[in-house]
Amino acid sequence: MAINEQLTSKIRQAFANTAEVEEKKMFSGIAFMVNKKLCVTVGSNRIMCRVEPGLHDELIQKPGCTTVIMKGRDYKGYIWVNESVLTTKKQIDYWVKLALDFNPKAKPTAKKKSTAKKK
Repeated sequence: MAINEQLTSKIRQAFANTAEVEEKKMFSGIAFMVNKKLCVTVGSNRIMCRVEPGLHDELIQKPGCTTVIMKGRDYKGYIWVNESVLTTKKQIDYWVKLALDFNPKAKPTAKKKSTAKKK
C-alpha cells in the first residue's frame, strides 16, 4: 500500500508545534508517535487517532468515522477517520488535538522482549 504523501504532509503540519514527535513507518503508513506513544497514523485514505476511550462512542457517530477493528477485536479509543472528512486544516487540527489531549494519559505500547541470548 502506497503512503498518502499529501495527507501525511497535512498531519505533519498539524504536529509542527508539538515537542517529542517521532515518525515511524508502521501499519502500511506513517505513525506519529508523541512521547514515544502512538498518537496518529496515516494510511492510504484515512487516519487513525488514539483518543480518550470515554469519548469513543460519541466520536464514531461523526461522518467518516469508525472503530478500529484488528483481528476481529474492536479497539475502543482508536478511531479511523476517512480522508473525505479531512478536507480543511480545522478538521485535521480537531482530530490531532483529540489525540494529543489523550496522549499524556495513554499507556505506552508494551515492547516485546527479545528472545535473543546475550553473549
